[in-house]
Amino acid sequence: MSTEKQDPSRTANVQVISRAAKILRALKNHPKGLSLSQIAKEVDMARSTVQRIVTTLEQERFVSSASSNGGYRLGAEIAMLAGAVHRDLREDIRPFLIKLSYQVNETVDLSVLDNGKVLFVDQIIAPHPLQATSQPGASFPLHCTANGKAILASMPIAEVEKLLPDHLQQFNDHTITSRDELFKELEVVRNHGVAFAREEHIEGICAVGAVVVDRMGNLSAISIPLPATRFYGNEEKLAAALLDTCKNINRHFDFK
Repeated sequence: MSTEKQDPSRTANVQVISRAAKILRALKNHPKGLSLSQIAKEVDMARSTVQRIVTTLEQERFVSSASSNGGYRLGAEIAMLAGAVHRDLREDIRPFLIKLSYQVNETVDLSVLDNGKVLFVDQIIAPHPLQATSQPGASFPLHCTANGKAILASMPIAEVEKLLPDHLQQFNDHTITSRDELFKELEVVRNHGVAFAREEHIEGICAVGAVVVDRMGNLSAISIPLPATRFYGNEEKLAAALLDTCKNINRHFDFK
């Protein structure tokens, strides 16, 4: 019986990659950035080890300075890689979005979590004179949008608490500004699988949203935004069509 010796340098390289991945995941959960000491605490590593890895990641543009006091957050290169993933995601899911838009005769959006906000990556526009549209690449807050709340409800509560700001921005009289009230609504979203936004971000605009989760655990939100005049009274019909679409996507791609 022969035994193969492990190459120490190879083992060390794998360990560095694993540690770098842990650091990047920690920064993903803190879009405002973390200091070296905070990163070290999050990933349970020595500060000197974290500093060496972060310095290399910064040189490769995977992390960047978050503030003048030495904090770090995810960098531009991560966004470039994410953009490539988003392109593949758009191509895979777009036929389902087109079908859903045709079924409900409304605009349909695809969005992802990006740096503490919901980022629109694709959109199918319905042929209505009065529409609720957002250009792909636009970012909206999480706490007062249907796609944002759907994403938050699909995350562990501890991650949501870190991700949300201490004070939820108020956009109008409909906006939820209490974290406790938002957490209660997110529990309802978890139970029903669908989130609603009733003029909470933009007055006169409502939406329904739900998520699909791929095999890597990445969350994507599909939402149907529309003027309030076509939303009220049609919530259940819109939600049923959206949930059916998400189930079909999960079944087709063997998502969760």
